[in-house]
Amino acid sequence: MAQKHKPVELSAEALRWRLDPSTLPFETTSDIEPETDIIGQPRALDAFRFGVEMERSGYNIFVTGLKGPEKNHTIEHILKDLVHRNDIPDDLCYVNHFDRLEEPRLIRLPAGRGREFRDDIESLLEHLKTNIPLLFESEEYLNMKKDILEKYEEQGKRFFKEIGNKVREEGFSLVEMQVGQIKRPVVMPLFEGNPIHIDQLEAKVEAGDFPREKFDKIKTKQNELTEQIDRVFLEMRDLDREVRKKLEEMDRYVFEKSVSESLDSIKSKYSDEKVEHFLDGMVDDMAKHIEMFKQRVPQNQMLPTGQPIEVDLYQPYRVNLFVDNSECRTPPVINEGYPTYRNLFGSIERVVDRTGIWKTDFSRIKPGSFIKANGGYLIINLMDAIMEPGVWPSLKRALKTEKYELQSYDPFFLFTTTGMKPEPIEVDVKVVLVGDLRAYHILYAMDEDMPKIFKVRADFDSVMNRDEEAVSRYASFIRAKVDEAKLRPFDRTAVAALVEHGVRMAGRREKLSTEFHDITDLLLEADLQARRAETDKVAAEHVQAAIEARIFRSNMIEEKMQEMIDRGTLMIDTDGEAVGQVNGLAVYNLGDYQFGKPSRITATVSMGRAGIINIEREADLSGSTHNKGVLILSGYLREKFAQDKPLTVSASLAFEQSYSGVDGDSASSTEIYALLSSLAQVPLRQDLAVTGSVNQHGEVQPIGGVNWKIEGFFDCCKMNGLTGKQGVLIPKRNEKDLQLRKDVIEAVEQGKFHIYSVETINQGIELLTGKQAGERNTKGEYPKGSINYLVNQRFLELAKGLAEFGKEGEDAAPEKKKPAK
Repeated sequence: MAQKHKPVELSAEALRWRLDPSTLPFETTSDIEPETDIIGQPRALDAFRFGVEMERSGYNIFVTGLKGPEKNHTIEHILKDLVHRNDIPDDLCYVNHFDRLEEPRLIRLPAGRGREFRDDIESLLEHLKTNIPLLFESEEYLNMKKDILEKYEEQGKRFFKEIGNKVREEGFSLVEMQVGQIKRPVVMPLFEGNPIHIDQLEAKVEAGDFPREKFDKIKTKQNELTEQIDRVFLEMRDLDREVRKKLEEMDRYVFEKSVSESLDSIKSKYSDEKVEHFLDGMVDDMAKHIEMFKQRVPQNQMLPTGQPIEVDLYQPYRVNLFVDNSECRTPPVINEGYPTYRNLFGSIERVVDRTGIWKTDFSRIKPGSFIKANGGYLIINLMDAIMEPGVWPSLKRALKTEKYELQSYDPFFLFTTTGMKPEPIEVDVKVVLVGDLRAYHILYAMDEDMPKIFKVRADFDSVMNRDEEAVSRYASFIRAKVDEAKLRPFDRTAVAALVEHGVRMAGRREKLSTEFHDITDLLLEADLQARRAETDKVAAEHVQAAIEARIFRSNMIEEKMQEMIDRGTLMIDTDGEAVGQVNGLAVYNLGDYQFGKPSRITATVSMGRAGIINIEREADLSGSTHNKGVLILSGYLREKFAQDKPLTVSASLAFEQSYSGVDGDSASSTEIYALLSSLAQVPLRQDLAVTGSVNQHGEVQPIGGVNWKIEGFFDCCKMNGLTGKQGVLIPKRNEKDLQLRKDVIEAVEQGKFHIYSVETINQGIELLTGKQAGERNTKGEYPKGSINYLVNQRFLELAKGLAEFGKEGEDAAPEKKKPAK
């Protein structure tokens, strides 16, 4: 039965989509408006819009598919365009908690009010710094103090006068003596009109110079008077304590009265309970330590070296403006490019005091970008967050609890003696995490918190539909980048070349690449080529020169492989015929560059039951996808040739001179051709290379990298000399993916190179052998002389041969079992 379809040789027009520059409605990009919006990402933008509008817990955004060094800036641009709310987050201030210094208080104030509050407190402190010393130097204050002290002195004098008179009446004298740092009156007896210590008088008694009876009376009276003096002294000490208390109360009263007006003004201005509590605590604490503030110039502390340290007595009363949103007009969008723990969550700084001890206080609490983004959006890279110590657990904890307790992630925390626990902050941050799809799926499967806190995924596509609007926006994007980087204008031929390159990058004619970081790099390089050519605008030849220069910088390995093919080290035939041998096509991906090169695939067949042996698999060089392709090949053979007999064959397949891993199923059709050739003993053309996967019914399926594969074989043929017969077989379904180099297209136009599209194995084998493939008739027979007939006959011969060989073995077996004579 004849085939319904024949292989199709593709024309030059079918090998590349072209954009006619004359269809572009401008001369250069200077004639069009720049594109400021994100192009070709409706799905991702819709996800962002949903994530922004959904103001619920857990609806943070995970971004996948976005590439390039400016991806975070792209997200920042998207968010700023989508966020139209004008609810600015509050300012955050930390102030001293005077009852518990290790637990600073948090004060939230409307945006801009935090700075006002800080400045008002600074003004108040400056006022106090100037006026407190003056207040306690005023005539009114000194008179009040004088009145209290005079009353104390009068009462003290009266006490001492009374006791002094009594002491003198009893024949004693009061003498002041220094006892430690305290002077106190001591009762001493008189001897010959002069006071004498009782011990000295006792010595005179022992010497017989003073009578014992009189001495005993004097000593007894002295003890009585001393007891009275002690009682008076205690009363005076109580009186002194009372006076000091009255002076302190007076100082407090005077101080509070002097600041009450200013405090009431601040309290009424802010009407906040925490502000009022802070001000009351500040005044109370200052009143307790009022003596320190009475001096015009505070006493400086001294280092052990003798160097003075200036002491700020008012530091505990200042305001730490932790987050200042006074200049925000929309919710903040913060792009944290270096998310260490300190940069992300802030820190509590420590200093070493003059004794060598680490200390800190509320004024050393510093914010991070996570807190600065409170009420807005924070953009960070996933891998940075995971690799930095402590960041990922803290980020998850804050997003789950919607509260952040500031802690200092300090490797030297074991050596510090001061701990701070600031009041926790309630957070409302929408985190945008940027990562790749593989990392997203791993986290989603392995981290149970992931589905709870990142409920929105914004997936950026690498391609977009190619239509007139897309081409127009591409041109506008080029204009925007030209303006941004201050490049030369691109004329319409350059824009057309860039759009065509975008189609090639996309790998499909109906699509355009959205990997704009690569396009931007190409713009910069094309501008450099134009500068070298000393032109005032960029044309198509400059774009092409930039593309070729980029390839030249990266294709050393490709050139080395081509050199090995040219000298015969890598054995590739581009002419002639061979049985069981065919040129397959592979793509080598080097990360920043990929290229195609042919690889010789061979097949051998023998009698046996081993089936098809994949030599790459046996050598542990075959990937799972390639193994699957070989198993599908076996299914194809069973479906075509094993309906009336078993497949009793031992066949081996190998990628010759391949010493690294092989994966992918794009060579499965190639392996079938080699195997059919070996079975039918019909040679295959070596001037044709083949690519395409296959299913069990013999249909050739599309593959990836078709352009690089074609160009790789073309380069080999070109180096050996184009004969006019060489070409490549590709799957028909890859026709719309073709965007070949212009030199390949020129060779096809001149008839020096050919590209065929095939739908089935039968079409391909006919091209490779020049013989009819053969279709099974109603009796299940193939036409005599066809490839399938020859293969079927070979399978029949192998089956019969194996059966006869087995029968001969059975006949010979009893003879071997005869006992020896």
